[in-house]
Amino acid sequence: MHLSLLLPTPRDTELTARILNRAGVVTRRCSSLADLDPSALLRSGAVMVGEEWLSLGALGALRTALEQQPAWSDLPILIVARAGVESGEIGAVLESLGNATLIDRPMRIATLTSAARAALRARERQYQICSQLSALERAGHEQAMAAERKDEFLAMLGHELRNPLAPIRNALHMLRQLGLGGPTEQQLLDIMQRQTDHMVRLVEDLVDVARLTRGTMEMRRAPVMLDALIESALELSRPLMVQAGHEVSVTIEPRGMIVDADRVRMTQVFSNLLNNAAKYSGPHARIVVRVHRDGADAVVEVKDTGLGIEADVLPRVFDLFVQGPREPGQVNDGLGIGLALVKRLVQLHDGSVTARSEGEGAGSTFEVRLPVAQVGAWTEGGPEPARAVGAYSRSLRILVVDDNRDSAETLGLLLETLEIDNRVVFDGRSALRAVESYRPTAVFLDIGMPGMDGYEVARRIRELAVDARPRLIALTGWSQLSDQARTREAGFDFHMSKPADFAELQRILELLSHPSRAEVAVP
Repeated sequence: MHLSLLLPTPRDTELTARILNRAGVVTRRCSSLADLDPSALLRSGAVMVGEEWLSLGALGALRTALEQQPAWSDLPILIVARAGVESGEIGAVLESLGNATLIDRPMRIATLTSAARAALRARERQYQICSQLSALERAGHEQAMAAERKDEFLAMLGHELRNPLAPIRNALHMLRQLGLGGPTEQQLLDIMQRQTDHMVRLVEDLVDVARLTRGTMEMRRAPVMLDALIESALELSRPLMVQAGHEVSVTIEPRGMIVDADRVRMTQVFSNLLNNAAKYSGPHARIVVRVHRDGADAVVEVKDTGLGIEADVLPRVFDLFVQGPREPGQVNDGLGIGLALVKRLVQLHDGSVTARSEGEGAGSTFEVRLPVAQVGAWTEGGPEPARAVGAYSRSLRILVVDDNRDSAETLGLLLETLEIDNRVVFDGRSALRAVESYRPTAVFLDIGMPGMDGYEVARRIRELAVDARPRLIALTGWSQLSDQARTREAGFDFHMSKPADFAELQRILELLSHPSRAEVAVP
């Protein structure tokens, strides 16, 4: 790193360079304004200029160089001035140059060398800071890329896990429809059903956490009664509570509080808190749900008498993949995702969630606060009443198209148990041939098939010259609102997420049997 010199005379420059060189300071001798090129100046560690040159163009050259320097740079400038120079004039110059220092001449050699060394040390520190900032920027970029790859992995993992779950769930529904076996076989089916449902919940948590971290979680907020959300959550958590023999006490006062919420997501929040209480409580524990109002907030408390939360875990309990202590042999541990989802979903509803515990063995309390909606915002609605499923039309002919053979065949077998005529194929080209020969009334069509995907198959089906276009049902592991919108735009009549819920399948079959009701279907 060198010091650029442009002093009043060539002799001054030469003599100063010799003195500084002997002191170990590397110099660059400038003889004219042409040597004050901005790029050359910015490669210097510092610049020393005689004040006589400032009025001859050096001041403009220095300002140009300073304007072109990067944000981290602050080039040190040493102005050597004659004794008696007007202080106001030189002060204005120094202020305009920023990191500038005035040195009066004649000067002592010690003053000259110490000023030069100080300027170069300051410049060197700037380069060190720049290097550190660059390293931090690279590390931040690499961390962001790693986080993005992790989010993509979670999203893909959740999607891929849906595929094997689909045939398992279909097979279980089919076995229940057949009603085969005695009490032992039914008990085994109950076990498999519970564990499959648990796996589905874990996969949904993986998908949701990927959506949240990537900022793609979509909310359908509307005025809804808090009582209904609590009741829905209790219904979802009831199998886990019954299995463990827990007693659940619910107090809601006052009733009828209305919050602006996504019904599905807030039900998920309260269900996760109930499941968490059940999971970390021993058998036959007591779980208390208390709902009350505090000013402008609706407050929901879920309290258990279980394992409690240790002091070092409590501040991190809502962090992703953090889990509390477990008892030996404890089941349904999950992935440490549920509470992280709770916190983010509550925040997306303009609320807050906190956790309290007196420590290990003292139980825990989770408190959710949500703004109470204005009464005028409420319109009667609530959840749609359950549709009665009648006998399906005998004229239904269903074509199932899925490259996952197990998923396709089990869905076909399940349709057979419902006495619905069906045919199963495993690729797009076979689907097009089947549409022309089999003339289905509806096609359950997998989206993510290799070669010709579901969107292309749907487009070609619409182009076929058949008597009546079959209804199209998208089968996919992607279930965001944007995914549903895309299938709608592609001409699908319904959107069914894998693994398909049997109640959802029944609903779609009912609508296919009674086309006049199809306009009320949610795609």
